[in-house]
Amino acid sequence: MPIKLILFDLDGTLVDSSKDITTALNYALNQYGIKELSVQDTIKMVGEGTTRLIEKILGDEKLHMRNEIIKMFIEYYSEHLADYSREYPYVRETLEQLSGYKKAVISNKRESLSVELLEKLDLLKYFNLVAGSDTASAKKPSPVPIFYIMEKLETKPYESMIVGDSSFDIEAGKKAGIKTVAVTYGYRERQYLQDADHMIDSLKDLTSLI
Repeated sequence: MPIKLILFDLDGTLVDSSKDITTALNYALNQYGIKELSVQDTIKMVGEGTTRLIEKILGDEKLHMRNEIIKMFIEYYSEHLADYSREYPYVRETLEQLSGYKKAVISNKRESLSVELLEKLDLLKYFNLVAGSDTASAKKPSPVPIFYIMEKLETKPYESMIVGDSSFDIEAGKKAGIKTVAVTYGYRERQYLQDADHMIDSLKDLTSLI
C-alpha cells in the first residue's frame, strides 16, 4: 500500500536547534553556578524532552534544582527559539515536493514551542498537525503520539512512515507498526540508527525512497 502520512521529528531532523537550546540551558545553569555546556554536550543528551535533559545535566546530587532550572530554561528559550536555529539543507524543497502527502511533526519538545519554532522558520504551513511531548499521554519512544496522529489524520500504520535522527524515533515507529527512516545528518551517529528500515544522508533522498 502507498504511503499517505509522513511523520517528521523536529530537532535534529528538520531543524538544527542545538545552539539555541545550549544557550538557553547555559543561561539557566549559570544562575546556579553550574558548569556551561558546549553544543556538542547538548547534542549528546537531547531527544527525551526538557525535563529529562535537565535531569541528566544535574545528576542525583543537584536534582532538587530541577524545577527552577526548567522554569528558567523555558522562559529564556521561549524568547530565543530561533536566534540561530535553521532548517537543514533541502528540508523546505523536500516538504514542497511532498505536498500530496499528509505530514505531521512529532517532537519531544513541548507542543507550543514546536509550533512557534516552525512558525518562526516559516515551516508550519507544510504540516497538517504538530504533536509535542505534552500533546498525547506519552512521548517517544512510546508509540502513543504516533497513534494519536494517525487517528487525527485518519491513516493506518501500513500507510504511515516516521523520519527521524534518533533511536527514539525508530523505536516509536517500530512499536506503532509503521515504516522507519533514519537521517544520518542529525544529532545521532549512524551506529545508533541501524534498526531503521531505511537510512538517508539527506532529506532530499526521501522523495525517491517513497
